[in-house]
Order: sequence, then C-alpha cells, then structure tokens
Amino acid sequence: MLLPAAFLVVFFGLPLIAMLRLGLLGDAGGLDVGGVVEALARPRIAEVVWFTLWSATLGTVGSLLLGVPLAHLLFRRRFPGRTLLRGIVVAPFVLPTVVVGIAFRRLFTGPLDWTGLDGSAVGIVLALVFFNVAVVVRTVGSFWEGLDPRPAQAAASLGASPWRVARTVTLPALMPVLISAASVVFLFCATAFGVVLTLGGLQYANVETQIYLLTTQFLDLQGAAALSLLQVAVVALLLGLTRVGRRRTETGLARGAGGPAPRLGRTDAPVLALAAVVLVLVLAPVAALMLGSVRSGGEWTLAGWERLLGLGAAADAASGTVVPGSGGSAYEAVGLSLRVAVDATLLALTLGVLVSWLVARGPGAAGPGAAGSATSGGVRRRVVKALDGLVMLPLGVSAVTIGFGFLVTMGRPPLDLRDSLVLVPIAQALVALPLVVRTLVPVLRSVETRQREAAASLGAPPWRVAMTVDLPLAWRGLLASAGFAFAVSLGEFGATAFLAGSDRPTLPVLVYRLLGRPGEDNLTTALAGSVLLAVLCAGTMLLVERWQVRSVGAL
Repeated sequence: MLLPAAFLVVFFGLPLIAMLRLGLLGDAGGLDVGGVVEALARPRIAEVVWFTLWSATLGTVGSLLLGVPLAHLLFRRRFPGRTLLRGIVVAPFVLPTVVVGIAFRRLFTGPLDWTGLDGSAVGIVLALVFFNVAVVVRTVGSFWEGLDPRPAQAAASLGASPWRVARTVTLPALMPVLISAASVVFLFCATAFGVVLTLGGLQYANVETQIYLLTTQFLDLQGAAALSLLQVAVVALLLGLTRVGRRRTETGLARGAGGPAPRLGRTDAPVLALAAVVLVLVLAPVAALMLGSVRSGGEWTLAGWERLLGLGAAADAASGTVVPGSGGSAYEAVGLSLRVAVDATLLALTLGVLVSWLVARGPGAAGPGAAGSATSGGVRRRVVKALDGLVMLPLGVSAVTIGFGFLVTMGRPPLDLRDSLVLVPIAQALVALPLVVRTLVPVLRSVETRQREAAASLGAPPWRVAMTVDLPLAWRGLLASAGFAFAVSLGEFGATAFLAGSDRPTLPVLVYRLLGRPGEDNLTTALAGSVLLAVLCAGTMLLVERWQVRSVGAL
C-alpha cells in the first residue's frame, strides 16, 4: 500500500496542491476566496462551463444511443468476424485525442466540406461520440455477456414481446452498468482536451482547454485554479456515482452465467443497420486522415512520410531527420514516444498490480489473508477504498494542471526534475494507472477463492499462491492492462505538452506543432504522424481484443 500511495501523493497530490495554491492565495499570502468567486463569475468562464456541460451531455447521450445496441450485437450474438469488429469499434478509445481532432478536421475540410461542420459545435460532439462509443460498447457489452439469460427467456415464454422483455427485464438488469458507463463517458467528454483544442479553435472551449489557455497564454493562475477546483468537485461526484454501479458490474462479470450467445437472426436487422452507421462514424475520419497523409497539392505523394521518418530527398540534408519548422526531429520523436510509453507502461503496471491486489484481495475481499479483527479490518477497508478512489482522480483532473504543477514543484531539491525527461513517463503513468486498476480488479476478483484456499491449506505462502493460482488465471488481464497502458501513454498530450522540451517533443506534441505551422509540407507530415500514432494505438487494441479478456474493459 505504501509504494502506490507515496507515488500518488508526490506526483499527483503535491503538483495539484501547488497549482491550486498559486491561484488561490492572494497577494497577502492568505486565501483569496473572493478572487476565486470573481474568476468563476466572468462571462467567458460561464460560457466555457455551459459549453462543457451541454456538449458532454450530448456526447454521452449519443454514445449511449449508438453503443448499447452495438454492445448487444457484439456481445450477445455470434457471427463471423465478431472479434475483428470488436477491435475496430473499441480502438478509437485509445487513439490520441489530438489525432481524433485532426482526423475529424481533415474529414470536415475534405469530403464533408459542404456540410459546414468544420469549427462547429456539432462537429465537436460527433468527435466526442466517436471517441467514447467504445467505452459504452466495452463496458456494457462485457457486463451484458455475463447476465443470466433465464429471466428474459421466462418472460418471452409467457408471451412478452422482445420490446417488453428489453424494457421490463433487460434494462433494469443493465441499469447499474449504464449509469456507470454514462458517468465515465460524461467525464471523458467534459475533459476532452485535444479534440476541442483542435476542432474548437478560438470559438469553442471546454473547461480543460480553458485551463490550458489561462495558464499558457494569459498566465491567469487564479482563473485556472478556480476552474480546476470546479473540475475536481465534479470528478469526485461522478466517481462516487460510478462506484456502486462498478461493484455490481464486477459481480455480474464474476458470475459468468451468460451462456453461449445465439446466432444472428432476422430480428437483429435494425441493430445491424445501426452497426453500419457506427462503422462509418469510426472509419470515415481515419480514412480521411490516411488519404491526407499521402496526398498533397492534388497529387499522390509519400513526401510527408519521408519527412516524418527522415528518408529520401524530403528530409533535411544536414541531419536526415529534422522536419523544417517543427522544433524537433520527427524520427527521434517517434523513438522517444515509444521509449517513454514503455517506461510509463512498466511503471503503471507495477503500481497497478499492487493497487488491484489490495482492492481485490485486501481487507474486505474474499480470500485467504483478508480477515482480521473487526476494528482493524474496518480501518484497513476504508484505507484501501480511499486509495482506490485516489487512483481514479487523475482521470478527471486536468492533465494541464498536473503538467504545470510538475514544473512548479519539481524545480528544486530534493526533486529537481524539471529538465529531466523522467517527468514525462511519470505523467503518462498517472493517466494510465486508473485504466490498469479498472482492468485488473474484476479479473482478480473472478479467480475462484477455493483454489487459493486449497493452496494455502497445503502450506503455500501468499507469494506462491499468487504465482501458482492467480497469475496463470490473470495473465491475460495483465496483457490487456499492458496494452491499454501502452496505447494511452503513447498518445498522451495534455501533460506532455508542458513537460516535453522544444528540442525533445514526443510524437503527439510534434504533430500538434506541425499542424499549427503554415505550409502544405508541415500539414502532410503532421497527417503522416497522426496516422502512425493511430496505427500503433489501434494495433495495440486489436492485439488486446485478440486475447478475449473478460473484464469491464478499460473502466
């Protein structure tokens, strides 16, 4: 418990407190509550909060309307190619947000230029649905797959229509996981950074991008701190709403009572039509991105890829890899991104395994060694629950706030790391850690308790029980966690944009810098980098899906 707790306190708690302290303390050094209230009362802040609320609400509703029927198709029906389709649908969740923004911008300024969606609020909402429908499909589908089908079958045998069975039996059973999925999707929509920053321009901004603008462009720390406080309060509320639903979700998955799924029938035709719509929504932006990376000036060309990878005549003659005007080497940015993602994955896995073990096998959990006195057991349970809640907070706190907090707190001994690249994998591990924990906890809880008790009764110490019983059954969950952590770390943009130096950018940061520079060459190189990021992240997710891990997914 001590190691993950210390990591979270030092690299999450201290930067967050430092950032808030800079903004909340007045000139006299005391708490300036009036300044915070005044900052939140600004007309621009009201507009930002209102846009955040209604765009996140529409994004959540759209994700549920498309995701729930698709979850039924992918997890309650059998057909050829189901595994591949699952991977395609789930892949957008781990795409870098800046790549999602660039892909939709390319789509809206290319094939869909006639719609006028570029720079519009509707375009932002569509991108949010694209990004989060995977969360609904994976979360609801995994739970739905484990539901006992007999109540629905009994209702149907008594003459209930399919609609009435869905309304009176299936929907009430799914309600906990629907609430949990909706809360998390709303959280992701409200904190979308790269999507809104790329598509919104100067007209639209959510709380996340406004914190970034207030911090980097206006140096308005008090306004940024006030928005951060509001964001933390909303995150805490949403995490509380998801806790009950997540417990019931994990219980449903542990039963494994779903049974074999039936094959597709004629009654599934409406769901198939909806699945086609979702596939178009998923594939169209990616296709526009890929075509843009090989087309420039009305001609087909690989010059963007040559500049990105430092090949051929398109690369700079002096170094062979430097992209003109990018502020860094594209080839080195690719290698740096991969190295940093590996380091962040190892760190997130190490801490995630410890936290998951405490949550699934610690005080209050079934299994050997979980018992204790009533008093000490109650205290330990509360401590473990507090640690579990603390692990989830980085999902909802602005990555910009954490990145700037790193610069404030890590610039003097004993943690003088401001000029070190080590802060980048640490920031990415903070983002990946909640996903690792939420993936591993249901897997560990599904391990049969009697096997562990039998091994312990034969004299096996706890470490040997873990190696011989838990690990063989949970290793696929570990692979899935590693895949999620690697993909998320590879595409992390918010905190990395602060911490990566101008001469050492990661690939997402370099892509964003190229996108902001004039010239067709910079644009095609940025699109090529976006495609490379998308392929790496989506390929990782397809490999994860290949192992058919039965868990709550990334949540």
